Amino acid sequence: MTAAPACQSLPVAYVLLWFPLSSETFIFREVENLAALGLDVRVYTLYGDREKGISEAMRNYGRPVQRMGSKAFFAIWGAFFRQLRANPRLVWRLLRSGLFRKMRNLEAQGENLWCFMAGFLLAEKCRKDQIALIHAPWANGPATAAWVASQLSGIPFAFTGRAGDIYPQDGILREKAESALFVRVNNEANVQWLRKFCPPDRQQKVKLVYNSLTFPENSPLHSRKAAPPYRLLAVGRLVRTKGFPELFTAIARLRREKFPVTLTVVGDGAWKSRLDNLRKRLRLEEVIEMAGFIPNDRLAAIMREHDLLVVPSVVYKNGDRDGIPNVIMEAASLGLPVVATNVCGIAEVIRNGETGHLVPQRNPAALACAIRDALEHPAQTRQLAANAGRLVREMFDSRKNTQALKALYLQALGRDGGNAGQA
Repeated sequence: MTAAPACQSLPVAYVLLWFPLSSETFIFREVENLAALGLDVRVYTLYGDREKGISEAMRNYGRPVQRMGSKAFFAIWGAFFRQLRANPRLVWRLLRSGLFRKMRNLEAQGENLWCFMAGFLLAEKCRKDQIALIHAPWANGPATAAWVASQLSGIPFAFTGRAGDIYPQDGILREKAESALFVRVNNEANVQWLRKFCPPDRQQKVKLVYNSLTFPENSPLHSRKAAPPYRLLAVGRLVRTKGFPELFTAIARLRREKFPVTLTVVGDGAWKSRLDNLRKRLRLEEVIEMAGFIPNDRLAAIMREHDLLVVPSVVYKNGDRDGIPNVIMEAASLGLPVVATNVCGIAEVIRNGETGHLVPQRNPAALACAIRDALEHPAQTRQLAANAGRLVREMFDSRKNTQALKALYLQALGRDGGNAGQA
């Protein structure tokens, strides 16, 4: 994307927990692409550095990032007391509205507490930097800080709702949605959900703009000829929403049916020990490889070594879920066939019988059947993968979606931004 002159009159603050973060390549691309289109993007992080596993491009990010983290503890309290002296009624109203609401768990409670207090310092930084719009790319902690900073500074704010940050909703999602200048979503499934938290006469401020993904122009497509034993790939954080236990059960079923498959699981997370124990109980140690975390810039090479990507996402009992895992689009762009479950926005990309195989969640038998069908009909599966590649390149086109996001910012602030959003 060719660089354009910066929009000096519209500095936009991007408020995140960390930046760059290895699992948030799509946000890194978004910042880079917006800057290339001339938007003056300033990144503020509520936590410190987290460089583990970041790609070379992330490591070479050249623009300044203002970080808080534990080093900002006293600065945050200083900002709080300055605001308390200057506007005690507003501060006490914010404390009552947003500090002690119920969150999904203790971790979320702690994140919200820190981000709420960090919002006081963020307000001062944004005023000093003459920020025109504060944007939080996540609806949970970052949006809490953006909301507090907006209330204190008078600078408008907006946020993006994606997946686990809005399902289940946190205790102040309604306040944030009501106060936001606009709410951006990156899949259609989230539009109606987030409109429930907006005032009845302002529900149209929820706007759909898909993520901007960069697809290598000259990267070789997947050309591996599927042959037994078939190599399956699963990629994602080892957490409750990814559905890996159901996938392991499906693999055990296929092995009982004498259908030769192996599975490589790429990722790390809180469920690592649980999944390793399940693998042992199912006697799949020789069949399932736990490959650990692999940087995003090495993922394409791994995809070309496998026959099928399986995305067995589930909705957890409290409502937590995936949005549209970016690994689906990355696989589709390379021509790697996909089997996935019908959760949240996945069906917007994997359309059963058109761009891949889509099955109900938490159904290992259906998942095993779809895997077997995909591998036993290679010509049909290759056609579905080609259809998926064309679809994702259109839906997640980097220039088109970045232009739409930039237009959304410009229009929200009264500038001429063209066609803002797709919803």
